[in-house]
Amino acid sequence: MNPNRIAVGLDIGTTKIAALVGRYDAHQKLEILGYGTAPSLGVQRGVVVNITQTIESIQQAIAAAQTDCGMDISGVVVGIAGQHIRSLQHSDYITRTDSEEVIGDRDLERLTENVHKLSMMPGEEIIHVIPQEYKVDGQGDIKEPRGMYGARLEATFHIVVGQVTSIRNIARCVKSANLDLKAINLEPLASAEAVLSQEEKEAGVVLVDIGGGTTDIAIFKDGIIRHTAVIPYGGNIITNDIKEGCSIIEKQAEQLKVKFGSAWPGENKENEIVSIPGLRGRDPKEISLKTLSRIIHARTTEIVNAVFTEIKSYGYDQPTRKLIAGVVITGGGSQLKHVKQLVEYLTGMDTRIGFPNEHLATLPSDHALNSPMYATAVGLLMKGLDSREVEGFVHESAPESTEAATAFTPEAAQAFWDEPAQPMAEVESLTEARTEEVYAESTSATTEPSAEAKSRGKGDFFKRWADGFLKLIDDNDLK
Repeated sequence: MNPNRIAVGLDIGTTKIAALVGRYDAHQKLEILGYGTAPSLGVQRGVVVNITQTIESIQQAIAAAQTDCGMDISGVVVGIAGQHIRSLQHSDYITRTDSEEVIGDRDLERLTENVHKLSMMPGEEIIHVIPQEYKVDGQGDIKEPRGMYGARLEATFHIVVGQVTSIRNIARCVKSANLDLKAINLEPLASAEAVLSQEEKEAGVVLVDIGGGTTDIAIFKDGIIRHTAVIPYGGNIITNDIKEGCSIIEKQAEQLKVKFGSAWPGENKENEIVSIPGLRGRDPKEISLKTLSRIIHARTTEIVNAVFTEIKSYGYDQPTRKLIAGVVITGGGSQLKHVKQLVEYLTGMDTRIGFPNEHLATLPSDHALNSPMYATAVGLLMKGLDSREVEGFVHESAPESTEAATAFTPEAAQAFWDEPAQPMAEVESLTEARTEEVYAESTSATTEPSAEAKSRGKGDFFKRWADGFLKLIDDNDLK
């Protein structure tokens, strides 16, 4: 990998927009050169609903990242999610004209191009075509067919599809923020890059990214993506339940969830009370932490059950589809207290919280980027660095010139002529010096001019000066 290659990942989420600038160091760890965040005001459940607000939020995050890294950002890798995302399995094949030649990149490209020609439902567009397994002349379970001989090349693909309008809205927001859209990636695949190890992908693992507006799912087995899904609710719906259930404003509900919330109501006692300040002089409101936990538990259970439904639809109970590595939860929602225990209880699968810090270099342990809520942004940055097709994410900021350009204006010309006249002796002295400079410049690469040439040059110079002076007098007389 090129250690000088720099990329930018842009996570357009429901609650925040994060921009990360970085590169790989000598140890293949991510060196973060700069990052910026901004509240996401125009996105709901992973879908852009307000173009103007989304553009402003992107510009704020990019501006903060540019200030942090000292470079101008010109291109980004963007993530996409939302309830419009769906996935499907598809098999296709090509027949090679010359079976005596080994299978190469062009054959794989032809096969992938065939899949891209599939007819989708009206208003849908293919986002990813991910090969899973290949067959060569009927021989299956081939992960890398390059270099093999064969006449018929088949493959099974995992296809990710999204709504054209949603994809175009994201592209428009990025381009309106004066950025080039280098690539677009499904967010759970990006998060998987940041928090999953290759061993987990080989053994079989479920990635669950609990964001603000959506919960994204990606299932891996034998190192291959097997299933993806997006559940159209996440942490924000829990906040909304608290707001409605406790009759408080949204800001207070979010603070309650973060500071005192728990997905396991058995941890709280009935007499544990938290007091919320009243609005505009009203009496404070007392809320039982037991009640708070019950509200959170109900909605979190619904989300986890929806995740488990997707796991069962994959067929994890089949011997060849066992998910030995269990579940890895990440995203901002994974920081909710006792959510790990709830996932283990409802699914019966080993669970851990996924942090992106194992890929990050030289960051303090309490740095914000070590949090699971930045897993998608880190993954998008890694996708940009690993892609060979895209370049030109950043360029050095051009230093501003400290010398102001002298503008020739009528006022400047008048000020010049209004200056007091110099004594004639000084004028002659300056003229002599200027004459010497002119000849020194014009003859620097030639032989030394003769005295006669110098004298003739002085005469020409005085003649031009006198002609210009007389013309100036004539012009003033005409006025």
